[in-house]
Amino acid sequence: MVVKIPERIETIMDELRVLYNLRTFEDKDPYRVLIRTILSQRTRDENTDQASAELFAEYPTMEDVAIASQERLEKLVKKAGFFRVKSKRIKEVSNILLDEYEGIVPDTMDELLKLPGVGRKTANCVLVYAFEKPAIPVDTHVHRISNRIGLVNTKDPDATERELEKVVPKEFWIELNDLMVQFGQDICRPIGPKHEECPIADLCDFYKEIQKN
Repeated sequence: MVVKIPERIETIMDELRVLYNLRTFEDKDPYRVLIRTILSQRTRDENTDQASAELFAEYPTMEDVAIASQERLEKLVKKAGFFRVKSKRIKEVSNILLDEYEGIVPDTMDELLKLPGVGRKTANCVLVYAFEKPAIPVDTHVHRISNRIGLVNTKDPDATERELEKVVPKEFWIELNDLMVQFGQDICRPIGPKHEECPIADLCDFYKEIQKN
């Protein structure tokens, strides 16, 4: 029996909710969520956590980061990788927010995308995790899993976001990224996915193809 995508999504989300608790940023301050998300680009969560903790321990506010020396910022966020680029971006973003937005992080996609170093994934993370607005941040896990399962057939994260918005009921948007990231780190891994532990294997196109061979 073929299960239609809306029903598949509801089942998938129910199964992932059983496996994982929703993780949230301990500090939902929009500025800190934004900076943390910029630091998280192309690095592991534990590296992001360490870099963010060291940064905000020394420079806790937007104003502090804006006037901090480039050299000091580089040392504080070094663990996040690409530290020269990221330190430059967070300093620039801080100054732009102070100069052009009265120190307030915007809560719309269009305005967030105007900030340097902010792409759609970062903007969507801010919308979801700081403002609790329905959006679908698509990182490598969400892109991979959505295509593996067969919810979408896309080549890049932006296309995945567009297609997921068409097929995923809006009520699931806020949860989707967090649950899929945990699932992708734990079971649906890039290499060596744990099919024997997967609660949604019977809904997965990738697994069905493996079973045929």
